Amino acid sequence: MSKDIIEMIVDNVLQGRRNKDDEGIEEGTVGQPGVAELVGDALEKGIEPDKILLEGLSRGMEMVGEKYESGEYFIPDMLTAAEAVEAGMEVMEPHLVGKGESGGKGKIVLATVEKDLHDIGKNLVAIMLKGAGFSVTDLGIDVPAARIVEVAEEEGADIIGLSALLNTTMINMEDVVKELEQKGLRQKVKVMIGGAPTSDDFAREIGADTYGKDAFAAIREADKLLKAGGDN
Repeated sequence: MSKDIIEMIVDNVLQGRRNKDDEGIEEGTVGQPGVAELVGDALEKGIEPDKILLEGLSRGMEMVGEKYESGEYFIPDMLTAAEAVEAGMEVMEPHLVGKGESGGKGKIVLATVEKDLHDIGKNLVAIMLKGAGFSVTDLGIDVPAARIVEVAEEEGADIIGLSALLNTTMINMEDVVKELEQKGLRQKVKVMIGGAPTSDDFAREIGADTYGKDAFAAIREADKLLKAGGDN
């Protein structure tokens, strides 16, 4: 029975159905349980939250990523799937906190850098990182470097994730690296960047630790950064 409901969660993530009122990619699904209802049902049946998270929500998004990389899915499909995962996470959150599982991987502060007002990519990364088990503080858009570093220090963040969509604002990412250095925090806090104009080369140029080309890469890179930190 638990396998059946987990498979239904995965399928509804793929369909991008947050709840029973959503129409999925396949027609005729309105009225059937969506991710939120299925997660609630799974919890009521005593299925462990970590099983729901890893085998249901996270696995669903992994499959979405595979479909995106193969060209079967596009960015709107990713966004609707991510929203479905977020709906499931909202139902899960009290249970994860109670078990000490939420944010068990590490703490990440996300922000779109100063003078940049774009947030779709960052929002998707935030949802994905939460679904992967990270504790995420999202500061929003147009955030000055000093504020980003201040929150990272207060939160005891392991990683700062920076987003920019414009060539004219991506240079502000370097201000965050410099601010960390000035505060003596650079060795404690890793910096990951992302956004359309950014690249591996730009990450190296400004002294960032890594570059995530999309939400799925961001999870992989965050895992690598934490592992590398733990090995030091």
